[in-house]
Amino acid sequence: MSGGSEPRLRGPRPRTGGGCVSGFRLERFRWWHIDEVLSIEADLFGAEQWSAAMFWNELANGHHYLVAIEGDALLGYAGVTVVSGEEAWVQNIAVRRQAQRRGVGRSLLRALLAEAARLRARGTLLEVAADNAPAQRLYAAHGFEAIGVRRGYYQPSNTDALVMRRDEECTDG
Repeated sequence: MSGGSEPRLRGPRPRTGGGCVSGFRLERFRWWHIDEVLSIEADLFGAEQWSAAMFWNELANGHHYLVAIEGDALLGYAGVTVVSGEEAWVQNIAVRRQAQRRGVGRSLLRALLAEAARLRARGTLLEVAADNAPAQRLYAAHGFEAIGVRRGYYQPSNTDALVMRRDEECTDG
């Protein structure tokens, strides 16, 4: 995995440029969003949450991160990293519990896939908790297929991660 940071696609059963979908809009993730994101991390991931420093590192390295905003409330966030212009890794997708099942995660995922396509990634990969069937269904609906398992990947829970990949059809022009 890139950057030494663990992807966070492990929620409990769970358009860029300010586009609005179902009452919320997607915006670029900025440093001032980190505190709110950390509260979502703590609620969804507990001991496995990312630290502020991990998010600062992702932003400082120019990785593509978005937040979903409704009014003044941050509903969720997601990020993708493109490695060597060949493949993209979805680093995390998380949606506040009260906002789940409203299409926020789907919108964030689609925006990440659009960014990967814009950067001409040939494939997009992610890791998702083996016990997170709703997220796995979302990814499968967007063309991801399971290609492997990372045993005991999420710590300290020792939960396995399912590795999923979606190949892109790249065309010149």
